[in-house]
Amino acid sequence: MIREENPAQEKHKRTTARRITGDVLILLILLFAAYLCAVMPPRIHAVVLQDAYRKIFYYQLILCGGLLLLALDLRFAFLTKSRARLPHIAGWILRLAGMAFALLLLFFCGRAVTGGLIHNAEEAENVIVLGMALEKGQPTADLLLRLNTARQYLEAHPQAKLILSGGNPDKTGVTEAAVMQALLLSHGVPPDCLILEDQAPSTRENFLHAAEILDTDAPVVIVSSNYHMDRAVKMARAAGFTHIMRLPAPSEPLYYGANITREILLDLRGLILGR
Repeated sequence: MIREENPAQEKHKRTTARRITGDVLILLILLFAAYLCAVMPPRIHAVVLQDAYRKIFYYQLILCGGLLLLALDLRFAFLTKSRARLPHIAGWILRLAGMAFALLLLFFCGRAVTGGLIHNAEEAENVIVLGMALEKGQPTADLLLRLNTARQYLEAHPQAKLILSGGNPDKTGVTEAAVMQALLLSHGVPPDCLILEDQAPSTRENFLHAAEILDTDAPVVIVSSNYHMDRAVKMARAAGFTHIMRLPAPSEPLYYGANITREILLDLRGLILGR
């Protein structure tokens, strides 16, 4: 004989499941916030673009705070505790808005992660290698991985030209592109294979400057870190490039979570600004 649970038991089970899920999410968000606090301040202190990285860090913490409030509501249901009609309805509106925002973040996260898994680079005459802010005048581990990926492509396609794109000079005036050029030359890459674009302060400007010296209708390969690839392709299209191939470089695992969060925030900014 099947024993049916009464409504009170079913409600108790749902409440217990909700509270456990809330506890898990609260713990994960707090751990991620602690991770950001551990990895971001040293990078901010070392990087050339200190103000930009500091602003991103603040936004990352604000994002964690918003998600924490949503998780706390899942755990304690405080938004809809009021028995008064209007506060109750307002609480549900806030809860649903928070859930929609969380789903939007999940969408951006999934797109950034999967964008770094697509590798469709075939033969092309031009390869745009995106730079990255220097740390104490030195290339980061991710920038070295981008250069290594570009060098491997050049070995397989020796007719290609590498467009080294990146401004943001350090205190001595050395730009990202100049550092990239010096490293590739030290690894035996022929000088005539390298083209410097050392004026752009951002990825968007990287592609706009590259569009001035390249045929935007010709095939072009983009080399960037895996977490950055999806947004880079969008900006390349906005700059007028029509035949884009992806060559994602691996990235340093320790900073992957912080970098993905940065991409999500910049996607949100692009959505708000309509670009």
